[in-house]
Amino acid sequence: MIEVEHVSKAYGGRKVVDDISFRVKKGEILGFLGPNGAGKTTTMRILTCYMPATEGTARIAGHDVFEESLEVRRRIGYLPENPPLYPEMTVDSYLNFVARIKGVRSNARKARVGDAIEKCNLGDVRRRIIGRLSKGYKQRVGLAQAIVGNPEVLILDEPTIGLDPRQIHEVRSLIKGLGEAHTVILSTHILPEVSMTCSRVVIINNGKVVAQDTPEGLAHQMKGAERISLTVEAPAAAVREKILAIDGVLDVHAEEKGEVSTCSVECRLGSDLRRILARQIVDEGWGLLELRAVSMSLEDVFINLITQE
Repeated sequence: MIEVEHVSKAYGGRKVVDDISFRVKKGEILGFLGPNGAGKTTTMRILTCYMPATEGTARIAGHDVFEESLEVRRRIGYLPENPPLYPEMTVDSYLNFVARIKGVRSNARKARVGDAIEKCNLGDVRRRIIGRLSKGYKQRVGLAQAIVGNPEVLILDEPTIGLDPRQIHEVRSLIKGLGEAHTVILSTHILPEVSMTCSRVVIINNGKVVAQDTPEGLAHQMKGAERISLTVEAPAAAVREKILAIDGVLDVHAEEKGEVSTCSVECRLGSDLRRILARQIVDEGWGLLELRAVSMSLEDVFINLITQE
């Protein structure tokens, strides 16, 4: 559905996007993740025909974004970082206006506007002036204008920026629902956004793609060891000594508080030593209060990659 091949964008000799390539399958929600200034918005602008690439090619639904920009625009819905709203218009009239300029037929326009209003939960404010709406409702109106033409592809640039926690939750749920009927690229620097809504992730830093996979796949690629957390009723030094003697244990970090020790056990990748650890602790006569595997979070992966770069 979306193909980006060796795309670069330079300003005055400085590349803000540097030879990036990725693909998005039909029906997929892709998280385009990176710190501020990484090149996310520039990439979104290239994909939406707002600006040409300096090098490389990008296609949406088989159409080149530079050579066939009108065909591409017919197939995409775009929510930029600052939604293109007319504050003096009502929600209803604005969405009708957007539907007209997107070429929605007059006999289908009412249904398309109604569907966008329903999906974005705007029924209570459809006849209100946009300029008098809260930030959260304005963001929903921005999403409604992106979907009112029923596009194949949705490109969303920082869709929850500036929203309060409740509004963020509502917009994330909406995006996840939209993914059932559209192919979505979600550009953000907010890690929970990607974890909660996206099936696959592309991480960009300093204009370059540094990783791409599912969130779980990235975590598996990045970690060099399995990690287990233990809480034991025993002295930290004794626990560390016994656990280090177990085959497959690479290191043990232990902290003691009163009669309880909390340990982080690093094990050889691919090993699962939980049963062996539990047996060792019981055999020593110690009280086992907690034993659990610790998975690497997307935040761990992100920080690791950005720090390496």
